[in-house]
Amino acid sequence: MAKELKNLTKRSENYSQWYNELVVKADLAEQSAVRGCMVIKPYGYAIWEKMQRTLDAMFKETGVQNAYFPLLIPKSYLCREAEHVEGFAKECAVVTHYRLKNDPEGNGVVVDPEARLEEELIVRPTSETIIWGTYKNWIHSYRDLPLLINQWANVMRWEMRTRMFLRTAEFLWQEGHTAHATAKEAEDRTVQMINVYADFARKYMALPVVVGVKSETERFAGALNTYTIEAMMQDGKALQSGTSHFLGQNFAKAFDVTFINKENQAEYVWASSWGVSTRLMGALIMAHSDDNGLVLPPHLAPIQVVIVPIYKNDEQLAAISEKIQPVINELKSLGISVKYDDADNRRPGFKFADYELKGVPVRLAVGARDLENGTVELMRRDTLEKETLPIEGIAAHINSLLEEIQQNIYDKALARQKEMTYEVNSYDEFKEKIEAGGFMLCHWDGTPETEARIKEETKATIRCIPLDGDTTPGVCMVTGKPSKQRVVIARSY
Repeated sequence: MAKELKNLTKRSENYSQWYNELVVKADLAEQSAVRGCMVIKPYGYAIWEKMQRTLDAMFKETGVQNAYFPLLIPKSYLCREAEHVEGFAKECAVVTHYRLKNDPEGNGVVVDPEARLEEELIVRPTSETIIWGTYKNWIHSYRDLPLLINQWANVMRWEMRTRMFLRTAEFLWQEGHTAHATAKEAEDRTVQMINVYADFARKYMALPVVVGVKSETERFAGALNTYTIEAMMQDGKALQSGTSHFLGQNFAKAFDVTFINKENQAEYVWASSWGVSTRLMGALIMAHSDDNGLVLPPHLAPIQVVIVPIYKNDEQLAAISEKIQPVINELKSLGISVKYDDADNRRPGFKFADYELKGVPVRLAVGARDLENGTVELMRRDTLEKETLPIEGIAAHINSLLEEIQQNIYDKALARQKEMTYEVNSYDEFKEKIEAGGFMLCHWDGTPETEARIKEETKATIRCIPLDGDTTPGVCMVTGKPSKQRVVIARSY
């Protein structure tokens, strides 16, 4: 067994340490020289690229186009929407000067005090303000609507306590910003996009999610409504995995974005914004992986099939390569990403352990005996089961097996979520169950005071009011006051 696996902490011993080690050992990312930031390594970035390509296509299917807006935002822009600036003020990185100079005392470079900016610039924590400042120039008539724009970008939120992929000062994401003629159109788009995220999570990430609305306290700063997808990690904690916001006319009014309607009257436009980030990488790792390393759903795995030849000399390698090349060609023709690892600088056992650690869904091993028998050894990463199969027809078998693995990973995660979701009716029962983790379906009286009490006393938060949840009225588990429906409460990342 490779050294990497011997040293990987078990989930049952320390889940947090297991996660941190796995990110590094599986070659996904590493800490950078800048505190709170990370370097995403090629293997990790390859997963993000597959997420990006898939989501980008899904967005474009709904009529969205990509654009790009500046990294730096004038401070005055953030001041225009009071609730928005209050929500992000403590997380902003601020640019105050535009030049450095050599230190007269010979100590490297220093900030030139004479190069202070007239107005400070904010490194974008999110782009609503700079985008709506731009939309004022783009939108004049109802004929310019709807405007459906997305950008793939990086953002900066000054985080002190960070964890790679889950919470970093700088992270990658996409942010969609749309403008509409009516409130209904804007809210319909908000709901449409949260459902796009839910479809992506379920079909590609093999991740069951709960779709719902955030409480008023948990809403995005400046939004009238925030929709969310909440995923359960293996330790029972929730991870907010994507959000979509109905912004009403708040940003249109702040930036004076109006349009002439069909009745020739001026109106403020209606808005939505929505985004997911590299936090999805954290969700992928924590939801599926095991004590042997990553378990990647085939739909997002950079390498779906790895083939390792086992040989003693160049002659055997040449014979194996000749036999396996038609299989490689057929797999590629089926759209399956395959790697043939015939490198002679690592032993087969190390390669097996390394690809297991990296979560490659299917591994084939071919040796001299397989060559004689016309067989291959196949191992599937989700179950670690091995079987010897005829090489004839192996590509078609793998094609269907990958879909089986994808479904199995989803089913396993869904079974865990169902097993760790509880209907709870009393506050005492809630406080006891929340210690073990899971999603608690509870009645809540709808007040921020009760919400704050739950958070202070149990470190759990209202994750969402489910869109398809139990709407039977009841009484709040904390106060006994009337409750419209059950909400999802959990501890979270």
